[in-house]
Amino acid sequence: MLAAFSPLALPAPQEPLAWLLALALNAALIAVAQRLPLLTPAGWVHAGILGSVLWGCLGVRGWLAVVGYLLLGSLVTRLGLRRKQAQGLAEARGGRRGPENVWGSAATGALLAMVIALAPPAWLPTLLVGFTASFAAKLADTCGSEIGKRWGRRTVLITTLRPVPPGTEGAISLEGTLASLAGSVVMVLLALGLGLLPGPPSALTAALLIVLVGLAATLLESVIGATAQRRFAWLSNELVNGVQTALAAALAMLAWGWLAA
Repeated sequence: MLAAFSPLALPAPQEPLAWLLALALNAALIAVAQRLPLLTPAGWVHAGILGSVLWGCLGVRGWLAVVGYLLLGSLVTRLGLRRKQAQGLAEARGGRRGPENVWGSAATGALLAMVIALAPPAWLPTLLVGFTASFAAKLADTCGSEIGKRWGRRTVLITTLRPVPPGTEGAISLEGTLASLAGSVVMVLLALGLGLLPGPPSALTAALLIVLVGLAATLLESVIGATAQRRFAWLSNELVNGVQTALAAALAMLAWGWLAA
């Protein structure tokens, strides 16, 4: 599968008719899927825009990677939902994502997808590593936060290691950290299966790198939450998510460039 889906075989920037097809297909799919409790009505509109960009730039493989992220993230959010609601720790709107959540999670990936569509072939492996790392970090963050809030036995502030209540900005737990690692692994496996990472023999190196970067970016996000986010009211969760995914992509691309040199 990896050989069949070489990153160098990604399509060139799409013709106008292909972009219209992407818009039509995403609109049709969202019209059917909007009954699912995943996004708000406005969130579905923005997800359609995101899906069209990804399909137009990367083809169906890039689109499927982000659909997989959305489904996995939504599933994890709903685990133990009643208990989290009773404790006041559940996501607002029953876990439904709005436009701010869509772009907080995917703005970095969408930007990289547009760059990939225009980049020379030599850049593609590095850009695809960054693209995958951005979503690996976000799924790691979602898994760590949701599992940690529900099943974390001892929650501490990452900067001081002092016990804090679950749901505190910057809080971590052993259970949540392991869940973050699992989320990063799952996203990397999905990307590998879709052929979005460099082929053999570099595939394992890229996979390990992205898994570690995804976990590291999640821990850095907790540091931001424990320090800057606690001080500045304008630093929303969505903005911090954008910073986290951008950091993950940048770290992964820099590390991949160094390893490939």
